[in-house]
Amino acid sequence: MDMDGMERTRRRFDIARLKMNVPLFIMFTPIIAYFLVFRYFPMAGLAIAFKNYNFTDGIWGSPWVGLDHFEMLFTYPLTLNILRNTFVLSALQIVVGFPFPILIALMIHEVRARWFKKTVQTAVFLPHFLNWVIVGGIVVTIFSQETGAVNYIVQRLFGEPYAFLYHTGSWMSIFVGAGIWKGAGWGSIIYLAALSGVDQALYEAAGLDGANKWRQLWHISLPAIRPVIFILMILSIGNIMEVGFDQVYVLQNSVVSSVSEVISTWSYKSGINGGQFSLATALGLFESLLGLILVLTANSIARRFGHGLW
Repeated sequence: MDMDGMERTRRRFDIARLKMNVPLFIMFTPIIAYFLVFRYFPMAGLAIAFKNYNFTDGIWGSPWVGLDHFEMLFTYPLTLNILRNTFVLSALQIVVGFPFPILIALMIHEVRARWFKKTVQTAVFLPHFLNWVIVGGIVVTIFSQETGAVNYIVQRLFGEPYAFLYHTGSWMSIFVGAGIWKGAGWGSIIYLAALSGVDQALYEAAGLDGANKWRQLWHISLPAIRPVIFILMILSIGNIMEVGFDQVYVLQNSVVSSVSEVISTWSYKSGINGGQFSLATALGLFESLLGLILVLTANSIARRFGHGLW
């Protein structure tokens, strides 16, 4: 077959494959529309960071001020503390919370009783569907200084209650613990999906060779989900400067503002409540640039282990 014939054959094959995948493209259309409308088109609003924005002139009519807002941010006394709080809280969530979905997935995978596995899965997945307002109410109810269940026990044991929500150390522990309780079960779904693809014959062969459950976990289960762990770790590091607004906002109070004021809450208070839209946008853009740098760094490290995203 000559080159022209091969090219025509390849073209017909591409057209046939395209027609075969048309239903999939149609199903994917709402997702593309969502990202275009809510993720990419709003990026045009980043121009506010370089303008003295006001409602009268709009985004494009507001006067251009260049990097003035960024200079103001870096000279603002609280900027360094806000960045530090954002990094510390997010890093704690990753370092302390990242292993929990893995552990939950490994434990659920080892359960053989189907009814018990479904019960445990429902119990650990359920908190994900609770709004942070509800979770915050539960946390306050449990750790309240006057009426909290924990302080009731503390008072009976030590004679006086402890203000868990008004001390920086205990507040940060509660913050991280609440995030783990709410998200660990849902985060384990991806690991469970990866574990479901492991050939059971590997476990049977390992058992015949004398490997106990711990060795099977270490040499079969963990290597099976190692690529997923690397990918999710890269994505988590990329979001290290994006502490969830609602989680912080419903749990913070003025007493612990020195450790609880993060980029998202400060942007809301100064941008929406204070009307400093350009300043808040500049901080958000700076946050995104830091996240991009962290993603590239984490991916370059992961590539050395053969598990990079690209």
